[in-house]
Amino acid sequence: MMDGFGMSYFNTAPMPYLKSMITNGGFFKQVNAMMPTVTNANNTSIATGTFPEVNGISGNYYLNEKGEGEYLEDKKLVLAPTIFQKLKGYGIKSALISSKKKSTTLLPAGADIVLSPETADSTWIARIGKPAPIYSAEVNYWTMQAGIYLLENHPDIACLYLHTTDYPMHTWAPSDSSSIKHLRTIDSYLKKIHEVAPDATILITADHDVNHKSRCVDIEKALLLQNVKVKAALSAEKDKYLKHHRGFGGASYIYLNNTADATNVKEALSKIKGVESVYTKAEAAKQYPLPANRIGDLVAFGDSTTVFGDLEGHAEEELPATYRSHGSVYEIKVPVIIINPAGKLPGESYFNYNKDLAVWLLDKKYW
Repeated sequence: MMDGFGMSYFNTAPMPYLKSMITNGGFFKQVNAMMPTVTNANNTSIATGTFPEVNGISGNYYLNEKGEGEYLEDKKLVLAPTIFQKLKGYGIKSALISSKKKSTTLLPAGADIVLSPETADSTWIARIGKPAPIYSAEVNYWTMQAGIYLLENHPDIACLYLHTTDYPMHTWAPSDSSSIKHLRTIDSYLKKIHEVAPDATILITADHDVNHKSRCVDIEKALLLQNVKVKAALSAEKDKYLKHHRGFGGASYIYLNNTADATNVKEALSKIKGVESVYTKAEAAKQYPLPANRIGDLVAFGDSTTVFGDLEGHAEEELPATYRSHGSVYEIKVPVIIINPAGKLPGESYFNYNKDLAVWLLDKKYW
């Protein structure tokens, strides 16, 4: 899973190996990611082949049953079996390697090898070298190199799930020379993977695109300016990688003090500049299949240039020209790519969401 590799990056990236393999017998289709367009909701859906309403992961952060803010990073919160668990039932071994440590605590169930450069031990450092910092493009190269090591040295691992970080996308626009260099390097590793394992099928998708955002709104404080109080307004994108996005994202889960306040709060939300749409819990759960018990009482999505999050002392903040993030419907378009397909490819209509790669992988009639 190439984190942040939405259509704006795919369309711009000079990735000659990848694009030639698509042309020569591969498969490509633009599909939708899960909403909200944040990593944990999408990575879990891709790794389970299910919508968030089934797997339970509604974003990166939520209020738990105790009313406490909690990062959605614990495997106990995942309510659907992973592809690793399903493959294990067939006697197939698998590995999960993620540039982001959080994915190795959220999605390890069933995997025989679980690894992140953030937590690599001395054995892996001796094999691959010292990992680059998480806030770098180079950390993704370590992840790719570790995957190649497994392909070369562990033929018993038949399913290898690689997850990169989107720090480069948060840092550089698609046309930036540094972004082009990053994706060109990833392309070279994809070529190496094919050379090392020429019989392997390579499946690629993304969790979201990344765009420039010009302003952040602290919804809780903005509501107070209208004399409207809520229990909490949480950015669904909030995670521990603050240098990526400062915890700001294009989706917010609003928790009410009293459910009877829903109509008034919804009306107040619609008056906030940058709020494009507001759903009740039931409406959001139906529209984007989300788990109703993990999305608050109301759900707000931002327009193309607005994100939501916690601000110190003020309700709004203008963001610098270099700021890039995601979470809204404007980051929903991502690629589904199949290189060197070993199984029978279904019709194009089979793939409508990024999660459908896992559905196809486990669909026996195509293999």
